[in-house]
Amino acid sequence: MSTITPPAPTSQAPADPYDLQSTVLPRWAPTAVGVAALGAVAMLFAVTPLYGNAQLVLSTAVVFVLGLTALSALYEGARQAKDRFATTLVYCAFVLALVPLVSVLGYTLVKGLGRLDLDFLTRSMRNVGPRDSYGGAYHAILGTLQQVAIASVIAVPIGVLTAVYLVEYGKGRLAKVITFFVDVMTGIPSIVAGLFILSFWVLGLGRGYSGFAGGLALSILMVPVVVRSSEEMLKLVPDELREASLALGVPRWRTILKVVIPTAIAGIVTGIMLAVARVTGETAPVLVTVFGFDSINANPFNGPQSSLPLYVFSENGRGLQFATDRAWAAALTLILIVMLLNLMARAIARFFAPKTSR
Repeated sequence: MSTITPPAPTSQAPADPYDLQSTVLPRWAPTAVGVAALGAVAMLFAVTPLYGNAQLVLSTAVVFVLGLTALSALYEGARQAKDRFATTLVYCAFVLALVPLVSVLGYTLVKGLGRLDLDFLTRSMRNVGPRDSYGGAYHAILGTLQQVAIASVIAVPIGVLTAVYLVEYGKGRLAKVITFFVDVMTGIPSIVAGLFILSFWVLGLGRGYSGFAGGLALSILMVPVVVRSSEEMLKLVPDELREASLALGVPRWRTILKVVIPTAIAGIVTGIMLAVARVTGETAPVLVTVFGFDSINANPFNGPQSSLPLYVFSENGRGLQFATDRAWAAALTLILIVMLLNLMARAIARFFAPKTSR
């Protein structure tokens, strides 16, 4: 009895046109394309009138994206090239967004680190002349911490409670009016907030220049940021958590206090720190409400004070090398304070965040 064997295939099956793994560029390909793009752009800048670091970086990014996309289309196909183009574009945009931030931080660190020492952090500018090499920013650091603390004490409760009302209770015309005014306040220039406090509190009520007046102006700038960020975080809390708590007979206010806010506390704290970081570097409202003072004034409710942004503004305006060095050191101190406040806020948010048991 004979068996019939099938004939051997004469040709291979056609490749799957949707197989994205048929040909893949090696891992070193993007690096090689990036080096080649940088070299090509550098040669182009050498033989043309083009110049500038910003133009060099942007041109290199464009050549890199186009070159890597063309290489991918040649070896991987049109479908994979489109995916690589979008991915490369996103990564390049991320890197280009980091370049200014890293440049500012690095330049401030280099310029300010040489003058930043214990003497600078513990002395004021009392009896310090424009040509003196000594002097510090202790009075400005103290003023900044007090003014930002006053603004936070005023703005954070108002902002968070407003966000809770808009998310949990606001359904009618009042909620729309509040939302409209929050949107308007978000775009208010900082100098307008300072002029309002100057005309109402400092001159109208005759309270005079003080750190508290500066805190009032900064709180106006903080409130809309806190409201918007807290509102978005509260909206992310699943409705199932609210319904489960209400189904157990828990009052609505207690559900908000014990369930909703703890669930969104990390995002709320992040939004608060964004608002704090914004007002910490404001100069215009502080200039017209605090006025500035070279000596230490630990009482924010009586007499002019100083602040780090105002200190940087005044020292840089002197036009002398010693004053400019103090300005850079104060700018670096301001950045370090904001970073320290962010770390503390994240630690507090993690401590109060709801714990999940396994």
